[in-house]
Amino acid sequence: MLELENRGVSELVDEIERLNQEIQELYCLDGIPWVLGVSWGKDSSCILQLIWNAIAQLPVEQRTKPIHVITTDTLVENPIVSVWVNRSIEQLKTAARQQQMPIQAHLLYPELKERFWPNLIGKGYPAPRMRFRWCTERLKINPANRFIRNTVHTCGEVILVLGMRKAESNKRATVMEKHEKGRVRDRLSPRPSLINSLVYTPIEDWRTDEVWMYLMQFKNPWGGNNQDLFSLYRGATADNECPLVVDTSTPSCGDSRFGCWVCTLVSKDKSMEAMIQNDEDKEWLQPLLDIRNELDIHDDRDKRDFRRIYGRVELFERKSKEDKETTEIVPIPGPYTKFWREHWLRRVLEAQVQIQQTAPPDMQDITLITDEELGEIRRIWLEEKHEFDDSLPRIYEEVMGKPFKDTRIQEKKLLGGDEWSILEEICSDDAMHLELMAKLLDTERQHATKSRRGVFENLEKCFDSSSRSKEEAIAIAHEKRDLKDAVKEGNVEKVKQLTWAQMKFQNDEAPDTIEE
Repeated sequence: MLELENRGVSELVDEIERLNQEIQELYCLDGIPWVLGVSWGKDSSCILQLIWNAIAQLPVEQRTKPIHVITTDTLVENPIVSVWVNRSIEQLKTAARQQQMPIQAHLLYPELKERFWPNLIGKGYPAPRMRFRWCTERLKINPANRFIRNTVHTCGEVILVLGMRKAESNKRATVMEKHEKGRVRDRLSPRPSLINSLVYTPIEDWRTDEVWMYLMQFKNPWGGNNQDLFSLYRGATADNECPLVVDTSTPSCGDSRFGCWVCTLVSKDKSMEAMIQNDEDKEWLQPLLDIRNELDIHDDRDKRDFRRIYGRVELFERKSKEDKETTEIVPIPGPYTKFWREHWLRRVLEAQVQIQQTAPPDMQDITLITDEELGEIRRIWLEEKHEFDDSLPRIYEEVMGKPFKDTRIQEKKLLGGDEWSILEEICSDDAMHLELMAKLLDTERQHATKSRRGVFENLEKCFDSSSRSKEEAIAIAHEKRDLKDAVKEGNVEKVKQLTWAQMKFQNDEAPDTIEE
């Protein structure tokens, strides 16, 4: 292989010929099915086109091994890209039938409980951060891994074909070089996280400009238009340019980011900003960008509970905001509060209405949040959060102008919005008292039609999580932390004092003094 910086056009053509032969040999070597992970961006489109062209040159009777093309739809993809992907998949299916290609396209989705909105709006998970990147595995990795494991279960083995390139980033290059140590042949590495699977990376040494050069010079075999893909990338670049043949230090449209429109793992969604800036026909995307920027707040503690999602206060040590030289111990913020979960629901529904009114005709059926996801959010609020005021149907009807239809929750509720309002009035001066009463009443309701087994344990959990004020709960967490430190230090006297203090707080009948 020539060094990347020295390889020119003629060498790239030779490399394509070598890859063409390599792909054919590897395909005909055994009966192990292939799985191509395709996002329909430049790299995965390049890899799919290379493999299609190579396999198409084989006689039809040799095209016996299935090639599965899998794409994961997170359901929060950039709508422009989502339309492009769906159209490309349909073109691929049609062309595969017509050309007798052993290629099967699959559009994968995350399981309902793992989708973005049921977790953020339903459970209250905060907008993803690098230290709490809860979205990637749920939305992208798990659906693909389930498909691959099912294929391995059926066929015994699988070869996963990916468009990964070392030139993408130093981190990617390091990971790929690490996997090279266990290779069974060139560009074929074991996949540690997936049993009985090998990863094939044909364009691992290609530069970004070489990828574009190939896509522009070689015709798309399934009827797609690579020029449209090029325009899509160019439109998502701030300067509206996408150079093809450049040196490795020159930025290209390959740096533009395509992905989830809600992503807060990057400082800005430059691709969507550029789309809106470069094309007035895409200004209808602005409501999505506004929501994404509203979610992307560095300090959102005022929107989140002081307890973790399971109701316990946990502490961590950080640098003081007032004095960077000192540290402070503060609670780890938990999920979004009821108010903010309802706020995000309203914002997403409002954006959906606005988009359906302002988007081009071929984009007006876009759904930002599905009825299935709304039903799951409603279930979480009612059954897990014990919010029996059942606010989702009310918010939905206020924004959408029509009633919310949900067949999943059909049982007659013991309590509802009117009862919630009365409870709010009674507990108007004590939010924790309101929460405790709601949990106790709804826990009893949930056990009314089932065996009584477990009711007392669940009622006890309500008291454990919601019977103390914020200040009391945080104080107890500090005392427990101090007690744990005292035990480690072997400070017997401090252990006795802290243990007695906790006993007095939790039980009025505890001894009045430590000696007792």
